[in-house]
Amino acid sequence: MGAASAGAGAGAGAVLGATVVVVQPRFSAYVEASRAVFSVFERTTPFVEGISIDEAFLDVGGLRRIAGTPEQIAARLRQRIRDEVGLPITVGAARSKFLAKVASAVGKPDGLLVVPPGGELEFLHPLPVRRLWGVGVKTEARLAAAGIETVGDLASLGEENLSRLLGRGAGRHLYALSMARDPRRVETGRRRKSIGAQRALGRRIKPESDIEATLIAIVDGLGKRLRTAHRLCRTVVLRLRFDDFERVTRSRSLREPTESTAVILAVARGLFDEARPLIRERGCTLIGLS
Repeated sequence: MGAASAGAGAGAGAVLGATVVVVQPRFSAYVEASRAVFSVFERTTPFVEGISIDEAFLDVGGLRRIAGTPEQIAARLRQRIRDEVGLPITVGAARSKFLAKVASAVGKPDGLLVVPPGGELEFLHPLPVRRLWGVGVKTEARLAAAGIETVGDLASLGEENLSRLLGRGAGRHLYALSMARDPRRVETGRRRKSIGAQRALGRRIKPESDIEATLIAIVDGLGKRLRTAHRLCRTVVLRLRFDDFERVTRSRSLREPTESTAVILAVARGLFDEARPLIRERGCTLIGLS
């Protein structure tokens, strides 16, 4: 990103000058690349659950006899995407969705990390607590103040003590994850009455302008999907997840159904503007629209 120039004086001092050129993102290119990558996913297994424009869960548990071990399948998947799309990807393989996502994050950039059956806690417990879903900046600070820095520290505290520290819901949720408990299956093929998309924003604090740009990209994709499916929408729902893992929704219904990207964007921006105070106060880790 950008061009830089620097020059040093002949004396003891030095003067550095730098110029940064900001390049606007091309969301259409992201969408095109995402479709190409997901095409490879869907040729690998019919069980694909997309969770963002660049993330998905793939259930390959039933492919061992015809395609090999999860590690072998993952290696071929990475090679196919590199050959066909020209992009590197990181793959995490494990027995649950949560651990597969954590393994993918730990394996970045451009890696393959397999958590073997029976080795879940050995892999998970040395990791910092921020690797757990639901531990953002504020929760991490609260845990650190209590002397809890790793997932193993958190697991050792126990569910009851953790619930007293963070609240019943958060305590139960985080303790289950710390013990590698995640019973959710890869979900695909459900019939829906809505069309939606969401993007994980990560735990680092994002400027509101970046979050709004992500919202615009989501609206652009949803508008195209509506028109492709020959469908209209009348209600727009904005979903936000905050740094403390709590979620809120805001919705607005139109007088007339529409497929117009411009109309949907205007409504979405209005909902986003209403939510700005909450975002500033609590941080935003996920944004979705349906």
